Amino acid sequence: MDTNVAIVGAGQAGLSTSWHLQQLGVDHLVLEAGRVAETWRSRRWDSFCLVTPNWSVRLPGGEYDGPDPDGFMKKDELIGHFQEWADSFRPPLREACAVTALDADGDGFALTTSAGKIRARSVVVATGGYQRAHRPANAERLPDSVDQLLAEEYSCPDAVEPGAVLIVGSGQTGCQLAEELHGAGRKVFLSCGRAPWAPRRMGGHDLYWWMVESGWVARPPSALPSPAARFFSNPLTTGRDGGHDLHLRTLHAMGVELVGRYLGADDGEVAFGDDVAQSVAAGDNMSLAMKKYIDAAAEARGLSGIWEMPPPFLVETRARLELAREGVKTVIWTTGYRPAYEWVHFQLFDDMGFPVQVDGHTAVPGLYFMGVHFQRKAGSAVLYGVGEDAQVVAEHIRENRA
Repeated sequence: MDTNVAIVGAGQAGLSTSWHLQQLGVDHLVLEAGRVAETWRSRRWDSFCLVTPNWSVRLPGGEYDGPDPDGFMKKDELIGHFQEWADSFRPPLREACAVTALDADGDGFALTTSAGKIRARSVVVATGGYQRAHRPANAERLPDSVDQLLAEEYSCPDAVEPGAVLIVGSGQTGCQLAEELHGAGRKVFLSCGRAPWAPRRMGGHDLYWWMVESGWVARPPSALPSPAARFFSNPLTTGRDGGHDLHLRTLHAMGVELVGRYLGADDGEVAFGDDVAQSVAAGDNMSLAMKKYIDAAAEARGLSGIWEMPPPFLVETRARLELAREGVKTVIWTTGYRPAYEWVHFQLFDDMGFPVQVDGHTAVPGLYFMGVHFQRKAGSAVLYGVGEDAQVVAEHIRENRA
């Protein structure tokens, strides 16, 4: 089978690109291993809801126009929104078609799929930022008696083995799961890393409003302190129950026991670094970079002091946790994701596995990427900013398809 443009992935990045190509009259085909918005369907827990307000859903032709712009769509609502959006413009979509290899084929490309070979003149890889769950070193040293789950395998408290839970990783997901499990009556231990945080509301507006108005989400990759900063956590907060503050200080106050960085396990005991205070301080320092943007935007509006930093966080923590004695039956790994492009057989990736691209296009003519973290801006991969990148990529394809 031949096609002009093949898009791999039917999430926000792939469908946004399809929408713009359709507006430009460019023939194409969207290939999806599962269903529309499969990552949102299968890699989010039951009670998941957006961390950004509904008004920030700015998909091209699929902007949120419902009755609750300041609310936070739950998982089923978001999936429904995606499906309605896809149904509204009917992309040339082939679901249940997994792409396992991308190779050169003359002056075009050959895609090996579960439905056979597909040849294309151009390819857009839009497989998103949540590709391969990351486990830290020494994860395999936990005893077999403990049930281990990746964040994407967690569904709800009732599906978790009875007993206490150790969550390793304190980014947005780790903190939200800690809050949910604690609220369900579980004893929760949270192994902390370094993550920025911010108040949910400031100066009469939501955090994300300030992130947009201050230019935070428009930062280019050159604004990052290092390329590795692409792995930094998003600011800790939550949209649950209408949105509220959620970070290491609030979790500690509600009774979640904080422990340090996971070091390994031996004979049923887990060892942690003595570094919770340092991790919180590092998160505070990371938050200060965003705070400078927000403070400047607030001052331009005649506001000041809308975000006050708390005093240093000091807490005594244990260095070792005897799992059986504490009744820990489950460990949930929420230690982030890494790029997984091994099936793309081109030398286009940096040392961290990210594709080397400019505005989505690469050194290989006709090969594009979409939905990459910091592809063009901080907001490139999210529901607010992905449409802008898709337009840039679609126009480049039309201009260069000859």
